[in-house]
Amino acid sequence: MFKKHACYLSLCLLVAPLVATADELPLGEVAVIPASPVQQALAQLASVCPGLAPPIDAAAQLRLQALYQQQGDVPLWSDEDRRQALQAQLLMLADDGLDPASYSLPTTGATGNVLCDDISTSQHYLQALQDLHYGRLQQSRFEPLWHSQPPVRDSNTEVLAFAASGLHNMAQAFDQARPSADLYRSLRNAYSSVRLQPLPHWGAVAAGPLLRPGMEDPRVPELAQRLYSGGYLAKAPTGNGKQYQDELVKAVKAFQLSHSLQADGVIGVGTVAELNISPAMRRDQLRINLERFRWLAQDLEPEGVLVNVAAAQLSVYQSGIPVWQTRLQVGRAERQTPLLKSRITRLTLNPTWTIPPTIMREDKLPAIRLNPEYLRQQNLQVLDAEGNALAPEQIDWARPGNILLRQEAGPRNPLGKIVMRFPNPYSVYLHDTPSQPLFTKGPRAFSSGCVRVEQPLLLRDLLVTPAERARTDELLATGVTHEFRLATPVPVLLGYWTVEVDRQGELVYAPDIYGRDLVLMKAMGTVL
Repeated sequence: MFKKHACYLSLCLLVAPLVATADELPLGEVAVIPASPVQQALAQLASVCPGLAPPIDAAAQLRLQALYQQQGDVPLWSDEDRRQALQAQLLMLADDGLDPASYSLPTTGATGNVLCDDISTSQHYLQALQDLHYGRLQQSRFEPLWHSQPPVRDSNTEVLAFAASGLHNMAQAFDQARPSADLYRSLRNAYSSVRLQPLPHWGAVAAGPLLRPGMEDPRVPELAQRLYSGGYLAKAPTGNGKQYQDELVKAVKAFQLSHSLQADGVIGVGTVAELNISPAMRRDQLRINLERFRWLAQDLEPEGVLVNVAAAQLSVYQSGIPVWQTRLQVGRAERQTPLLKSRITRLTLNPTWTIPPTIMREDKLPAIRLNPEYLRQQNLQVLDAEGNALAPEQIDWARPGNILLRQEAGPRNPLGKIVMRFPNPYSVYLHDTPSQPLFTKGPRAFSSGCVRVEQPLLLRDLLVTPAERARTDELLATGVTHEFRLATPVPVLLGYWTVEVDRQGELVYAPDIYGRDLVLMKAMGTVL
């Protein structure tokens, strides 16, 4: 009997000096029910539990107080079965790309008393649920994503709800905290299947001149060995033939397709760079993109447009399922397409193009200074700040002052026939483009930040009602610029990730066009 309640006796002895008795109250004062031992310890955590590691900050302290209050202010981990169930779930976080060692539970008596052990276990429990649901790193520090409407989520409320559920069913609580999006679940399955397997080995493919099908090159044997090691050739290569043809070309095209490259069988700098990414780094890419998908899960909606900037690909979602995809062209590394969440509110039909300040300063003004005929050749108008036309010959192009350049609607307009606009501070949008041949390339980082859409009218069809489609077709046929407001705004999310699982269950990589993967790998640390 005494042994069964030993931990509760210890709690009372621990906090006894903190509790005032009714006998000590001055005459005439109303007795106040003292706080529970747990809450008293939490209120004076630094002095009561000085050995907690890592230290618990003020926000975590408040969340712990709320958790214990929800559960009646009693210790939560005296039941060994519950503790073991938690331990099992923490170990499974390795499949999510999280390090179970970051949430190691204290051994019995590690802090010197059972109450502090209980609090430490609860803190690791809450932190694990937080990191699993929202991500271990702060997205705002690494890959900020702008929101047109501030998120209304309450992380404390959600995490506490998961935690309360877990005290009754630990596996269910962790599964609820884990993002439910197929992007996340499918990549987690892929990572869990490879993280403990021996890494394949492949040597680097040497740099060299452009290699086209039918050509000879001394690198062909090492190229064949690399593709065999990666699973793109069924049979191990034999001999030292230098002819690049047949099965090897087919294997290169398959590799290019699965790495978001132009699948033409031509081996250039981009293909060699992707071939030479190590197996360890490929595995790490799965892990860091799980973190990106934890961030992304907070902004995904069942209906709307989802853009992967790295892959230059757009998906339309209906009822949580991707129903249509198209290729894009996105911003170059020096003019990156921003990450954001907004809502498409209007279409510009037969748009004019007012040249943004950066493009005007860095591209257009130098071209005008070199070629006096440039304005006429590009069908550009010169306007003052109020939109009044100015005579180009009267402008000092060395110091043009506060002018605007505008290109009229037409087949040469870089915005094409249609623009899809959404509120954002970057002046970016989705739009048609006359630069259609570039959609066959890969990667497709060609723009100055806006997102060029390969099939914009098909995209429009998926975003509007039949009546809106008919009306916009009528307006497009006029050739005159019109603004058309959508009856129902459509969510649009621009994210960035460098690997996902496709509909056939295969991994598809995307070149890290903005050089972000290594930064995340370093921040996440090494986990197997």
